Amino acid sequence: MKKKPAQDFVFDPKLCRELMTKFCIHAEIPFLKFEDPYLQVWIDSMQPAFQIKGRHTVRDDAMKMYQEMKKDIEIEFENLDSRICLTSDMWTSNQNLGYMCITAHYIDAGFNYKKKIINFKEVRYPHTGFAIEEAIVSCLTEWGIRNKIFTMTLDNANNNTTACEEFVKYHKNELLLEGQNLHVRCCAHILNILVQDGMKIIHRSINKIRELLKHIETSPTRLQDFNTIAIAMGLASKKGMCIDVANRWNSTWKMLVQALVYRSVLDSYASQHLQEYPIEEEWARAKGICDFLKAFEELTLTVSAHRKPTSHQFLPVVLCIRHALKDPAWQTSEVLKELASVMQTKLDKYWDPNEKDVDQNRRRKSKEIELNPALVIATFLDPRRKANYLDFFYSKVCNSDDQVCNHVDAAIDMVKKYIREYEQLATTGTAYSTPSSQGGSIIVGSPIVGKRKLEEEFAQYRSRRRTTRVQRSELDTYLEEICEVDMADFDVLNW
Repeated sequence: MKKKPAQDFVFDPKLCRELMTKFCIHAEIPFLKFEDPYLQVWIDSMQPAFQIKGRHTVRDDAMKMYQEMKKDIEIEFENLDSRICLTSDMWTSNQNLGYMCITAHYIDAGFNYKKKIINFKEVRYPHTGFAIEEAIVSCLTEWGIRNKIFTMTLDNANNNTTACEEFVKYHKNELLLEGQNLHVRCCAHILNILVQDGMKIIHRSINKIRELLKHIETSPTRLQDFNTIAIAMGLASKKGMCIDVANRWNSTWKMLVQALVYRSVLDSYASQHLQEYPIEEEWARAKGICDFLKAFEELTLTVSAHRKPTSHQFLPVVLCIRHALKDPAWQTSEVLKELASVMQTKLDKYWDPNEKDVDQNRRRKSKEIELNPALVIATFLDPRRKANYLDFFYSKVCNSDDQVCNHVDAAIDMVKKYIREYEQLATTGTAYSTPSSQGGSIIVGSPIVGKRKLEEEFAQYRSRRRTTRVQRSELDTYLEEICEVDMADFDVLNW
């Protein structure tokens, strides 16, 4: 044997069965595979003492493991002092059945970021806001966390807005500040819509490139012909073509980048196989847009990260988008000016707090998006930015100094509201007790007792004096401290 055990090996059938179940779950092995006649033969060649169970038993083992893991998470939720943020999306099966996936995001006592998928269930048709709200409430009730929710991040669909409104209407007493900032519109989803709208101006070029790549990809012979041309032109061969997913703009961007690298190869291949391909002008438009969208690819990766918190990066992302759309240095051609104009129109609808052509009443009626205060506060709580960044941000997006002051003051007031809310929760939810200062061996009248009593009285007096003289909060201290240095590997939770 190449790999010999470090010590005498003792076969444990229970452990083997448990590990087999974990492998089955992780590798997504169909339960039916465990009734394959060659599986037991293979296992016998390694360990004859281990008997493979049937598919029903393996399924029961998997469900038992699931229930044990679920119980562990329920206990973790029960002991959790922080609030939980939810993200959710709908998924449609091949049978056109709608399913909802809900993920819980939270920070544990050690300030470690956690995420757990807590729901993947069918939602009754039609998928109205009421049906979505019913599914969310059912999930939260099942896990016992209805009173621990802070925000829900959903895509920008009207039924999701209705679902959040219904949730706040019936459960506002269980939410912080009665759910004022419950609904967060998914930044990644809005960014996707933003760029998708812009890319419509070159949809003909994209369709031609996509169809040409599909023609190559669907036949090994045609792929070989493509690689023959590529090698002759000094380019690397391809194992397969990068074809986009229609509803993910960055996959389209990657497809265009690949196509531009192999442009001469694609032109030659299309001519030989009598396929339609982009003309010179269409290639030029695609190249200009690809260079422009590189910045948006980086922003998409920033807001799509799912193993670390991202809410404190929301305002910087908005500023980056605005800068890219308004900076004349980016708009070097008519196609880029057109692209920026289309995307700016969509941006004004979603994030611009000072859209000139839309008054507040119209905004409310059309349910257009304003900045969620929770996201503003998250940026404020980034020790590299604090209140200074709010001043900087609103000075970029507002039309007057008064508007800047109003927005910053409103954000600080909202922070104070949350602090008071948490203080009240801490006061009502925690019982404090003062331990007795007297020991059993010390008699009444002892000088030691008198000394300790005086020390306690002085400590209380000193505490009262400090409280009355200096009314300082943790928020004041946070604001007065110097901002942290902004480094690429800065970890806000570790701070």
